[in-house]
Amino acid sequence: MSLFSSFGISASGLTAEKLRLDLIANNIANMNTTGRLNDPAHPPYRRKIPVFEQMLERAHAGGAPPTSYKGVGVRVAQILEDPRLPRLAYEPSDPMADEQGYVAYPNINIVNEMVNMISATRSYEANVTALNAAKDIALKALEIGR
Repeated sequence: MSLFSSFGISASGLTAEKLRLDLIANNIANMNTTGRLNDPAHPPYRRKIPVFEQMLERAHAGGAPPTSYKGVGVRVAQILEDPRLPRLAYEPSDPMADEQGYVAYPNINIVNEMVNMISATRSYEANVTALNAAKDIALKALEIGR
């Protein structure tokens, strides 16, 4: 693995974790927004979940056809909406209440979101540490060449 490819791998991880943190913040910000369960004009907010996938590059041995793959980073393959049903609350005075008086809230658990946020922050920090280590290695290599 070249030095510059390690920069790219860490950078892709930083980008992916930043998007994950943005989605978590968006989920937390919308956890108390109301909607109507069977109204397409006012649907309840759905929790967003990123799906990561590895990026691979074919490894060539000389002029031979590729026999293996090496990782070159990570990317966000898609952003899914949580399929769980929204939480219903009986609030007949709410303007978003349906005919029975129920309001639909997103099925978002703040504890799960905070755990996901801590995990994303730790992953982001690990990528920063790897990027700094690669940078330090490059600087030391330049010092040896003097």
